[in-house]
Amino acid sequence: GVLEKIKEIEAEMARTQKNKATNYHLGTLKAKLARLRSEVLIEQSGGSGGSGGEGFDVARLGDARVALIGFPSVGKSTLLSTLTETKSEVAAYEFTTLTCVPGTMHYKGSRIQVLDLPGIIEGAAHGKGRGKEVIAVARSADAILIVLDPGKE
Repeated sequence: GVLEKIKEIEAEMARTQKNKATNYHLGTLKAKLARLRSEVLIEQSGGSGGSGGEGFDVARLGDARVALIGFPSVGKSTLLSTLTETKSEVAAYEFTTLTCVPGTMHYKGSRIQVLDLPGIIEGAAHGKGRGKEVIAVARSADAILIVLDPGKE
């Protein structure tokens, strides 16, 4: 399966000499390796939340795309469930949402895709807490809705 492919690619990378002529080949191997490792992560986390894609790779749907961004446990999933028919998991602990959960709302004849993203934490721009994936999805959105809880410190 996937783990065997990862081992094969790692072995080929170890065998390949590093020079100008092999840079492109090593780059494509690294890209394949990253894709396969992300598949393994998605499988281990129990699949995707919602439909239309896996993990953070969500198919674009509707006339506009809005990303819900905020710190953990500020009400992003509750807002998504209220605005759309989608049921995003809500719990009393932080980081309930681990992947991007899409939902669709209708407003004045338009279909708007709303994306519930995992909570963003300090150091997210450097990849902490899957921050790079969250930021990449937010960049692909037409609008970003920053959700805050004024009662939280």
